[in-house]
Amino acid sequence: MTEPSPRRSPWPGHARRAGRWAARIGLALGGALVAVLLFARTDAAIGPFDASLAFRPAGGGAQVSVPPLGALAVDVYDGPLRLDVALQRVDQDRAQALASDPVKLAGVVDRVTEDLQGAVVRLVWLTAFWALAGGALTSWAVLHRRREPLIALGLTTAVLAGTGTVAAATWRPEALSQPTYTGLLVNANSLIGSAEDIVARFDAYRASLEDLVSNVGTLYATLSALPAPSETDTVALLHVSDIHLNPAGFDLMEQVAEKFAVDGVLDTGDITDWGSEPENRLLPSVSDLEVPYVFIRGNHDSAVTAALLAAQPNVTVLDDSDVTVAGIRIVGTPDPRFTPDKSTGDDDAGPEVLIESGEELAEVAADLDTPAAVALVHDPKQAPPLDGIVPLVLAGHTHDRDVSVLDGGTRLMVQGSTGGAGLRALQGEYPEPLTCTVLYLDPDTGALRAYDEITLGGLGQTDVTVQRTLLPVAAGGGSAEGEDTTDGSVPQDGVPQEGVGTTGLPSAPSSPPG
Repeated sequence: MTEPSPRRSPWPGHARRAGRWAARIGLALGGALVAVLLFARTDAAIGPFDASLAFRPAGGGAQVSVPPLGALAVDVYDGPLRLDVALQRVDQDRAQALASDPVKLAGVVDRVTEDLQGAVVRLVWLTAFWALAGGALTSWAVLHRRREPLIALGLTTAVLAGTGTVAAATWRPEALSQPTYTGLLVNANSLIGSAEDIVARFDAYRASLEDLVSNVGTLYATLSALPAPSETDTVALLHVSDIHLNPAGFDLMEQVAEKFAVDGVLDTGDITDWGSEPENRLLPSVSDLEVPYVFIRGNHDSAVTAALLAAQPNVTVLDDSDVTVAGIRIVGTPDPRFTPDKSTGDDDAGPEVLIESGEELAEVAADLDTPAAVALVHDPKQAPPLDGIVPLVLAGHTHDRDVSVLDGGTRLMVQGSTGGAGLRALQGEYPEPLTCTVLYLDPDTGALRAYDEITLGGLGQTDVTVQRTLLPVAAGGGSAEGEDTTDGSVPQDGVPQEGVGTTGLPSAPSSPPG
C-alpha cells in the first residue's frame, strides 16, 4: 500500500501571483511616470506671458515659477501630482497692446483665466495619453506577453481616475488667496500691498485710462497758448526719471518726445524696479524714439540693465563720462548703490558714498576742454559737489519734483516719477502723477532758457498739465534768477485753462523714493 503524497501548500502559488501583480503594477506605474516626466508638457500663451505647464510628483497643489525671482505655491488640491506653471518670458507686443488698449485691459482677468483653463485641459489629456502609453509599452517591453499592455492600461487608468477623483474631492479655491512665496517673491506683499487693494485700485485706474489717454493728446493743444521758450532757437531735451517699468511712462515719454520735437532724452535712472532678467525682457526698444537717449543707472537698475540699453544704437550710458547731444555737453554718473530690495533698509545708508560719487563726477567735469552744460545724477545727494562747476544738475530718486538753486548758482532740477512710481502707485493712498520735463537750452552757451513741466494725473485721475517757466537772460548770456511761469492745464473736460499753479491734482505726499 503506497502512502499518500504530502499536500502542497497554496502559499507559494499565491506568492508568485502576488509578486507577478506587484511587478505589473510597478512596471505600469514606473513607465507611466517616466513618460509623463519626459513628454507630458505643454507650452501656452497665458495673457502676455509665454508659459510652460507640466505635472510633477509632489503632494498636490500648484506652483508658479517666476525665474529668477522665485515662485509662489497654492495648496488648492491634494494628490500625488502637482501642477507646475513656469513663466518663460513676457511677449512685448502682447504686453504693450494690453497696456495701451482699455478694452483689452478690461478683460485681462477673464482672458488669463480662459487661457490657463485651456492650457490645463490640454495638459490633462497629454498627461493621460503619455501615462497610458508609457505604462503599456514598459510592461510589454519587459514582460513580453500580449496581454500585459492591456493589464497595464487598466492599472494606469485606475490610478489616473483615482488621482482625478482625489483632486476634485479636495479642491479648495479659497487657497488661491493665500499663496506661499519663495525667493525674492517673499517680499511681494510688502512691495505691492495686498491683492485685494491692488485689484480695487487697478479697476479705478482701468476705468479712467481711456480719459487719461485722450487728454494726453489734448495736452499738446495748450502749447499754442504758452509763450515761446526763447526769442532764438533752442535745443530741446526731455528729462525723465524713475519710470519703474510702467508702460504708461514709456508711452508718455514717446509722445512728448515726438510732439515736442525734442533733440534728445535724458534719463536719470530707475527704469526698472529690480534690474532682473524678466524685467529686462520687458524693456521696450528706446531706439524707436529716433533721438539720442542718455541714461545713468539708478539704485534699482542693474549692470545688466545698463548693458542692455547701451547695446541699442541711440543710447549712451554715462559712468563718470560725458557725451554731446545737439551741441550740449552732458556728464553723468550712476547711483553707486544697488538696493532694489526696500526691506533691507539700505536705501538711505551711506550718504558719504553719494557725496564721493558727486565729487568724482565734478572732477570729470572740471577736466573737460569744453565746459559741461548739464550733469546727470540719480540721487540729489550727489549734486552738492557739482555746485558752481556745472550750471544745471538733473536728478530723480525722490519721486517728488523740485527745482532749486544751490549756493554756488547751480540749478538742481529733481524729477518726479515718469512712471508714476510703477506698481507702487497701486498701493499708495494717493495717486502718484506721471511727470517729465522738457528743457530748452541755448545752443551756443548751453544755458537753460526755459522748461516745460508736464504732469499727468495718476491712479484714478485724468488731468493733464503743462507749466512753462521762462528764465530771463542775464547780461553774460546765462540765466537770471527771476522766473516767469505760465500754466496750461487740461481738466477732465479737456478745455485748456490759464492760471498759475493749477494742476487739477490733489495735494498729497509723494511715494517713498525709488
